[in-house]
Amino acid sequence: MAPKTPKWRDLADRFGEQIRNGEYEPGQQLPQIRELVEAGEGSKETVHRAYKALEAEGLVTMTRGHGTVVRPKSPLKRLGIARYDKAKWRDGDEVAFIADRVASGRTYSRNEQTQNVSRVKAPAAVAEAHGLPEGADVYARARLVKEGTQPTHTLTSYYRPEHVEGTRIVDPTPGPAGRGGGFRVLYDAGYEIDHMREELFARVPTAEEAQLLQLSPGEWVVELHRTTYTADGTVVEFAVGVHAASRFAWSYDFKVPDSAATEGESK
Repeated sequence: MAPKTPKWRDLADRFGEQIRNGEYEPGQQLPQIRELVEAGEGSKETVHRAYKALEAEGLVTMTRGHGTVVRPKSPLKRLGIARYDKAKWRDGDEVAFIADRVASGRTYSRNEQTQNVSRVKAPAAVAEAHGLPEGADVYARARLVKEGTQPTHTLTSYYRPEHVEGTRIVDPTPGPAGRGGGFRVLYDAGYEIDHMREELFARVPTAEEAQLLQLSPGEWVVELHRTTYTADGTVVEFAVGVHAASRFAWSYDFKVPDSAATEGESK
């Protein structure tokens, strides 16, 4: 026999369906927790967990004094290739997380990205990406990115010390690493990024991640591994991001490869 669905999950699913089919419109307030308790929908804890689940799914916002309100906006558009356009960071100041906000029609503040920079021993995946022995020294630049007060994701970039020592990348001041962010810093240091590889994994969050990203029970995360190269194949950054799955809509727009045509041209 399948385990019985918890009451808070049933309640969240019911309200979620009503929100999606338009019974509750953007900006409309859901019933007060007290009202639902009095109506026999469950205990205060049950209703609160249901509302927190809806918040984690990006359907509502919960604020003191305003109750639980249907969100007027969709999840953030998380650009794929376009977020790294050199014109954004080399010639302007639109770093990757800001590019996502602009594409989503959302406001932003540069200090919605905090960071902590430290010199650490390279974990196995980081060492492998950089071609270093495990335990070699690297710089870790860990960021927590928020939209307003709600965390959206974490991103930790790892660098070889000889690439970033003395640059703004190792400055722990909140916000991007100066105009154009980290990629502009590398560019100015003579390491222009040329291509990168991204790998995505969906998984259950750790307890620490669930707390940091303010996830409700059952909410998954999308883990990103990004390896960034110069034209000669030098790895200048290996990054690990952990994204609240419901807070992003991933978007990729790219030219379809035709390796057969390329091979024909080279003959």
